[in-house]
Amino acid sequence: MAGLQREVDPEYLFSGVPRRQVFITGSEAVAEAVKRANADMAIAYPITPQSESMHLVGDLFAQGYLKDYYRGENEFAVMAAVHGASLGGGRVFTATSGPGTLRAMEMFPVWAGSRQPIVCAFMCRGVSLPPSIQPENIEMAMLLDTGMLMFHAEDAQDLYDLILRAFVIAEQPDVHLPAGVFVDGFFVTHTRSAVALPPDDLKLPAYDPRRAPVPTFDMETPPIRIVRDPLLNKSNFISYSANASWHQEIVAAAERARKHIRRYMGGLLEVEDPYAKIFLAASGTAVSQSREALKVLRSEGIRAGLIKIKSVRPFPTEEIVAATAHAELIVVPEFNIGGWLAREIKAAIDNNRRVVGGPRLFGGMTMPTELIVNEVRNALDWSGAKRPDLRAGI
Repeated sequence: MAGLQREVDPEYLFSGVPRRQVFITGSEAVAEAVKRANADMAIAYPITPQSESMHLVGDLFAQGYLKDYYRGENEFAVMAAVHGASLGGGRVFTATSGPGTLRAMEMFPVWAGSRQPIVCAFMCRGVSLPPSIQPENIEMAMLLDTGMLMFHAEDAQDLYDLILRAFVIAEQPDVHLPAGVFVDGFFVTHTRSAVALPPDDLKLPAYDPRRAPVPTFDMETPPIRIVRDPLLNKSNFISYSANASWHQEIVAAAERARKHIRRYMGGLLEVEDPYAKIFLAASGTAVSQSREALKVLRSEGIRAGLIKIKSVRPFPTEEIVAATAHAELIVVPEFNIGGWLAREIKAAIDNNRRVVGGPRLFGGMTMPTELIVNEVRNALDWSGAKRPDLRAGI
């Protein structure tokens, strides 16, 4: 089947063809995305709950969908090897989880600094002691300032869609940065749900490294600017200035990604009931739980809206400000102990006392709908004072 695939325009693949519903796991959704990504290479190292997804990508290699695939020595070796493949002009994919993310941490800012459009799926899990393989997304907080684009999937459909779209956005010449597609492990990776897929015989256009803002690594052309420019290894003002300007360009490239995210992903966030005064703001699986909480709140006569954040980097600051302009309460449920999303929202808006960071679940705990509902109820009843105007959604 791999040899019968034909390249089509990305937007046609994303929304211009009929899709069929299949009932698959999030791990299988990853493989379905890579099947249509026209990727050259994937490199893997097993770690729960990511292992199954890269095993399935290995099956794609056996079926001819990839030119090369192998298992690395460890997570750091995988990310270094993926970096080399991308420097050579290939479209590459990999995935990791939790402790694997941390073991490979040095490579992620290296990817960004060398302007390589690598796509990596992160199946988020605990990284604490005592050890936990269960879902939480604290590792996302550790990656916020590495320079990569960061997209957070709510479910298996999101995971499939965001991986394919991440390739297209990351490879834009004015962006050309790595992209991480994040999902809360087990909740999505090992759960089956309906996913709408286009035909198997379609794939993205091939990556053209000649359009890249940095030259590919080969025997005839010196490698990327940072490698070939010795002044960056010096300890003087010129070296510091050059390094600083390069870092500024990485940040600017991420900002330039906004227009492409709007084009290919439909925006950096989605808003439901934009005129509500109470909002649940979430990313990832917490969005799904928030949807259920909204049903309960509305049944109690409490009008509330939903802000689903899809892009974490770049962060949708302007969109958040606009969406919450008339909000009086913003509740932010998260699957991590630190509350990184609540901090990002508080930093983005005025009068951030409106933001309630919680509930926060971690260590693999699930998020019952009642926890979110109670967070809203408690916020509406501070110091024993009722807020009938908010309860009525006025």
